[in-house]
Amino acid sequence: MTSTSRSARTRALLQDAALRLFSEQGYDATTVEQIAREAGVSHMTFFRHFPTKDAVVLEDGFDPAIAAAVATAPTELLPLVRVCAGLRAVLTHVDLPGQEEVRLRVRIAVEHPALRAGTYAATEATQKAIAEVLVADGVSPFEARVASAAALAAVTVAVLEWCLSDRDDPMSSQLSAALDVLDGTARR
Repeated sequence: MTSTSRSARTRALLQDAALRLFSEQGYDATTVEQIAREAGVSHMTFFRHFPTKDAVVLEDGFDPAIAAAVATAPTELLPLVRVCAGLRAVLTHVDLPGQEEVRLRVRIAVEHPALRAGTYAATEATQKAIAEVLVADGVSPFEARVASAAALAAVTVAVLEWCLSDRDDPMSSQLSAALDVLDGTARR
């Protein structure tokens, strides 16, 4: 096993253990030491993979993929349509975590004030990454911020609605429906 695959396996074990413990005993009652012990590693190994306990829930690593997808969308599209096209590309070409993992992470984040604030900060970082791509291609900073904020607001509504329900349909269908509303492809 390569060190990269071993590292990814350890990270996944830590995240699984953390989410299980957060669900069973609550976010605040769960310590990093408990997570590490549950995953069979040291607490220092935990910090090699996650800078904070919050990061287990909040980090998703999609910002670079989203920004790259928006960058490859045709520049002749309106900025909002371009952002939607980039987000659609990410939905179809990036390995998303399991739906139930996403549902659990979102539910944990919604229930905890600090994690809700962290989710907002993460969304702001994604918005900034998207806006920077648009501005680099000649879109005004204001229009770039509006387009990225609108698209991420729609995606956030879709994720929250799906995660806080017990729906069986794929999360991607809810995300796609939200993007359809924005880019004008929604059926009436």
